[in-house]
Amino acid sequence: MTRRAAAFGLSVGMSAGLLVGCGPESPQAAAAATASALPPVVDSIFPIEQELRRFRAHLGPEPAGLSGGSGSLDSLVDGFARAVAESDTAAFAEMLLTRDEFGWLYYPTTRFTSRPYELAPGMVWFQIQNGTSQGLRRLLTRFGGRPLVVTGRTCPAEPRVEGRNRIWEGCTLRLERPEGPLEAALFGSILERDGVFKFVSYTNGF
Repeated sequence: MTRRAAAFGLSVGMSAGLLVGCGPESPQAAAAATASALPPVVDSIFPIEQELRRFRAHLGPEPAGLSGGSGSLDSLVDGFARAVAESDTAAFAEMLLTRDEFGWLYYPTTRFTSRPYELAPGMVWFQIQNGTSQGLRRLLTRFGGRPLVVTGRTCPAEPRVEGRNRIWEGCTLRLERPEGPLEAALFGSILERDGVFKFVSYTNGF
């Protein structure tokens, strides 16, 4: 996918999101809201293995690894801050997990492949896309087009390990602003695989 095509796809997703006016939430509240949106058990006509084969039938070939992304958490966050300041949807797309990467590299080792969280890949992907489109629209409405001064970040001491994947959840950024400092969750989980870091989604606490 070209940079222009990736940006177009992300822009379409953003335009589909509904902007809900609300104040920032704590990372704990955002995590609780996300967890409550996931049903504990979802029954499907097809077993997960078949659901995954059906999903992959619409994907490209299995990627050798993550494309784009960054070589560290810090460089990924730096790229995120630049993308916000420049309202650069193409840069956001390059840092984000693709559909092919989701279907081949990410989903197969997630908790959603077994009970009690069993959920078909198409539904998980839909939730990720929905969270990203709404999250980016809120983020750019509030912060886009001006410098995002990040003075620090807080992430878990250790990621959740799923096969070859390391999942960093609940990261927050400390921001310096004219109206005062702010610590907030500006994006969703981060996938680390073989030394490459990408955002799974741009779901945030706004």
